[in-house]
Amino acid sequence: MDRVKQDAQGEGRRSQYSAAARRSSRPQPRTSDVPRTGQYRPTPPPSQRLDEDRYRPGTRRTSAQPLSASWKPHEPAAKAGDRKAKGKSGGIGQFAKTYGWRVYALPILVVITALVVFNTATGPPEPIASDGTSLAAADGSAGNGGEPGAGVDGGGDVLPENPAKPVDLKIPTADLPKGANFTESGKGTYHVVPGSGPKVGTGQLFTYTVEVEDGIDPASYAGDDSFANAVVDTLSSPQSWTWDGKKALQRVDASYPNPSFRVSLTTPNTTHRADVCMFQITYETSCYRASFDKRVVINLARWVRGAMAFQGDMTGYRQYAINHEVGHALGGKHVGCPVDGGIAPVMMQQTFGVSNNFVAQLNDLPGGDRGKVPADGKVCKPGSWPNPTP
Repeated sequence: MDRVKQDAQGEGRRSQYSAAARRSSRPQPRTSDVPRTGQYRPTPPPSQRLDEDRYRPGTRRTSAQPLSASWKPHEPAAKAGDRKAKGKSGGIGQFAKTYGWRVYALPILVVITALVVFNTATGPPEPIASDGTSLAAADGSAGNGGEPGAGVDGGGDVLPENPAKPVDLKIPTADLPKGANFTESGKGTYHVVPGSGPKVGTGQLFTYTVEVEDGIDPASYAGDDSFANAVVDTLSSPQSWTWDGKKALQRVDASYPNPSFRVSLTTPNTTHRADVCMFQITYETSCYRASFDKRVVINLARWVRGAMAFQGDMTGYRQYAINHEVGHALGGKHVGCPVDGGIAPVMMQQTFGVSNNFVAQLNDLPGGDRGKVPADGKVCKPGSWPNPTP
């Protein structure tokens, strides 16, 4: 019995020494130079906070650690630094990647906007007239039309005064009178007649050039200077558009960058073009077309032969044609004869006649200038001026 107890105690002592020997066989760091005596007991490592080592890779979970995934995965320091540097240096690239083609479209839109603002600020004002019944329509919209040709309303849309399809109307006073020959077709391009003049009148200034289509035989209209003198003399008269003190007119030459309008002698075939005066109502006519380089288009056929209503008065008709079409450039709309037997207002379509019934037939068609002239039987006498009694 005693032997058994002694053997058990001996086994315990051997196990103790064997474990100590195994522990001592591992090199341990020395924490002090003071020699040690007695049995060696390693100093336990300093305690660490669980929240610091909780998710350290390669370590064992302690009993206090929950079984949950890390919300902030560990990244090597070098890679994290590389990513931070990449984020700083690639900011523009990341912005381009996020917004795609918009990054390149934005500068272009900024430039276009700047150009539009600049042109709007530096360009000349659009003509606006206010002369009561002799100019503006009752609705106050700006005019751009001609005797059945083409017009532009206040919104800038083309409003053809001709019907959509050719119409053969029998209006005896609308035919082109017989007379001298003229050039049917020109080149469709224009040259500015040299010359300029002083400002005439007070109020808002409108500038104009005098131009002639290339390819016209000068003999039919007595040459460029004759046409230019007729235009300038008409628009400089106190009976013309400067009479009310609200507008001023001035002729400029080709060096002027952007005149308000261009008084242009034009062959019939160019006048008939869809982008100029059109020709659905097959009577020769003149017109104003803002989209055609702001041209007051004076039809050469009418310039040479005139109109039935004027009974051979070529000077009176030419003055009327200039004043009527320039009136459109200044904002005027068509009107009818207001008083039976009176002088026709210059914005009446006298090229086709001075009878309201005749003019109403031309306008009361699909696409025409309906409602501007009533078919009330009134007939006027020809009139060439905005202000017939200066």
